[in-house]
Amino acid sequence: MLEVTDLRKTYGERPVLDGVQLTVGAGQIMGLLGANGAGKTTLISIIAGLRGADSGSVRVAGLDALRQPRRAARHIGLAPQELGLYPMLTVAQNLAFFARLAGLRGGGRRRRVAEIAAALDLADQLGRCAGELSGGQQRRLHTAMAVLHRTDVLFLDEPTVGADVRSRAGILDVVRAMAAEGTAIVYTTHNLMELEQLGADIAVLHAGRIAVEGHLDDVVNRYATASVGLRFDGAVPALPGWHADGSRLTPDLPVTDPAAAAARALAALDPNQAACLTGVDVTHPSLETAYLAITGQPRTSENHHALVA
Repeated sequence: MLEVTDLRKTYGERPVLDGVQLTVGAGQIMGLLGANGAGKTTLISIIAGLRGADSGSVRVAGLDALRQPRRAARHIGLAPQELGLYPMLTVAQNLAFFARLAGLRGGGRRRRVAEIAAALDLADQLGRCAGELSGGQQRRLHTAMAVLHRTDVLFLDEPTVGADVRSRAGILDVVRAMAAEGTAIVYTTHNLMELEQLGADIAVLHAGRIAVEGHLDDVVNRYATASVGLRFDGAVPALPGWHADGSRLTPDLPVTDPAAAAARALAALDPNQAACLTGVDVTHPSLETAYLAITGQPRTSENHHALVA
């Protein structure tokens, strides 16, 4: 459904996209990850025909999206991060307007509006002005307008930003349903748990290129790491096989079972040593630790799960 080949884009002298290769098939959910400024929005904008590329190839449903952007756009749905609502129109009017833009007519349009409104828990809000909705309801309406027509390729750029738990669950349900219908979905988010819930494939955009692409489980198994650290409030005690890292003791070698490693270390500590243990930090293999390893970002205290405080 979507094939991106050697795509390049430069702003001034800074290459934002430097030979991007990406393929997303029918029914596939591709989680596109990257730091802020990595080029995710630029990539999506080029594919959607909103921005030009310096070179490369983009094919959407078999069409050359760079040379035939209008034709390709008919096969693309896009929900950018910024809300695109008409606040003075009702929910029903917003949906009907975008359904007409998508080419839906008559009874088919009405049925599709009702179907999507029900799927995103907006059926009871159809008569309200969009500007009166809560933040979560506006986010659901924004997503609804992007998925009204059954596109071949759908881009969702941070679709759950500002959404409450209920809204987030509804959006994820719609994403799964559209993938089941054969839509190729590109999904960007900083909430990596959502990609785990979707069982998505992963593409990491780093330094202008797709650094890693594969199924989530494969990426985690290949790149994710586990770690453990013992925190002390005084001089860090000596322990064979462990070394001091600031106020923490960390293993000299990688661990596969951090909880077991911590238990062995605690049992080996001299009970008469002066420093007081204040906590145990454990990081299990996850998409987050895999992403940090791929992009070379250091692990911080925010990445650790504290077992003891």
